[in-house]
Formats: sequence, C-alpha cells, structure tokens
Amino acid sequence: MINLSNVTVTKNKKVILKNINWQVKKGEHWSILGLNGSGKTTLLNVINGYIHPTNGQVEVLGELYGKTYIPDLRKQIGLVSASIQQQIQNFEGVLSIVLSGKFASIGLWEAVEREDVDIAKKYMKLLNCDYLQEREYGTLSQGERQRVLIARALMAKPKLLILDEPCNGLDIITREELLKIIENLSKSKDCPIIIYVTHHVEEVLPCFTQTLLLRDGEVFEQGSSSELLTENALTNFYNRPVAVQKEQNRTWVALKEIVDQKA
Repeated sequence: MINLSNVTVTKNKKVILKNINWQVKKGEHWSILGLNGSGKTTLLNVINGYIHPTNGQVEVLGELYGKTYIPDLRKQIGLVSASIQQQIQNFEGVLSIVLSGKFASIGLWEAVEREDVDIAKKYMKLLNCDYLQEREYGTLSQGERQRVLIARALMAKPKLLILDEPCNGLDIITREELLKIIENLSKSKDCPIIIYVTHHVEEVLPCFTQTLLLRDGEVFEQGSSSELLTENALTNFYNRPVAVQKEQNRTWVALKEIVDQKA
C-alpha cells in the first residue's frame, strides 16, 4: 500500500526527512507518532505527492511517483488535515462538503446523482453527524467539523485514509467520542487502510497494531505497537524517563520527575 525507499527531503539546505524506509501492507492500520517538528507533516505531504523527495523512491497503492498522474491517485487517498479544514468556506453546507469528497475537490463543482447523496448520508450516519446535513460549516464545533471531514474523505471510497492529528483542539469528551468513532470505522466492512498521525500516545487505539516512531526527521523505530509503546522503548524515544500505564487497551504516558543528584 505504501513503500518508501531511502526517502530524503531537503529544504533550504536543511534535511527535513532523512533516509526514510517504510512499508505499509494491505490490512494494516498504522499510527505515526512523533513530537512537534519530527517531520510527520512532511512525510504525509510526500505520500500525497505534494512534496517530491530530494532522494529516494515513493510508491503508493502500486503507483511509482514520477511515473503516475498524482491528481488521479489522490482520489484513492482520503486525507483529513488542518490544511483541508482551513480551505473550506464557512457558508458551505455540510452535505455539499461531504459530497465534494467524491471528486477530491474543495467545494462541490460537479453534478451529483441521487445515489451519491445516499452514500454521503450513509457515511454521515456512520460518523454520527447525519443530523448536521442542513447546517453551514461555520456553525459547527471543532469535533463536528472533524467528523464531517472524515465522512468527506470516505466519499471516494479510498484505499488509504490519512488522519492528521484529528483530535487536535478537542476537549477530552469530544476527543474520546471521535476516537470511538474511528475505532468503529476500523471494524467496518471495506474499511480503508488507516494512517493515524499524532503526538499523543494515548490516542493510539488498539486497531493501530503497527506504529512508526519518527524523531528529528528519521525513523527511530517501527513495528508492533505492543512492543514499541512500552516504558523502555518510549523512554529511549523521548530521551526522557517516562512512566507508562495501560488502560482500556491504550497506553498512557507521563514524564517522570528528574531527581537532581547534586541536591
């Protein structure tokens, strides 16, 4: 589904990503975990074809970048990100926003059929936002917007769904409601491969059985989430002592107090 080989991205003589090797196989759901500035957004832009690597090879959904028409390929990739959210006008209707996902466009500029409307309503019901279909985008809460955008991303029946920090800015109740929806989505029939990007360990749901740890533009470690989301592994990753607690099949992390040996 995704195959990155020795991918390096350099901008203004600064290395943003360095020798990224990463494979996502069919049937896997991955989390990408990293602190701010670790290169997560750049990595997503490479996968979506918005940034071309300085070196290396990118293959997504069997298509080799440089030898494929990226706009057509993007229709098979559902993306939910802050950059998409910022492009949508406040006056746009929710149903139109969801329908626009069929064409991977910002705004609905093409005619739709009755079947398209039915599919849009189906996804809105799946995301618990069908009651919003008559509302304007500017009247929605942050949590409602995220659910609408996920429904929009599913409209084209993508093979790959990328959720870029979807819980950013949500309160704890709204966050947990959205995470529950994502967990249910992962269990639905014909669910696309989900790539979930975050810097909060506790957002890594049980469905994300694989994790990529990204630090300073490099792959720190990758593999089974159960092996990487441990106290020893995360202490090494953050380069700070952390305490880990398992609750409801999720991992919760707190920094340990550093004792001054000279005191």
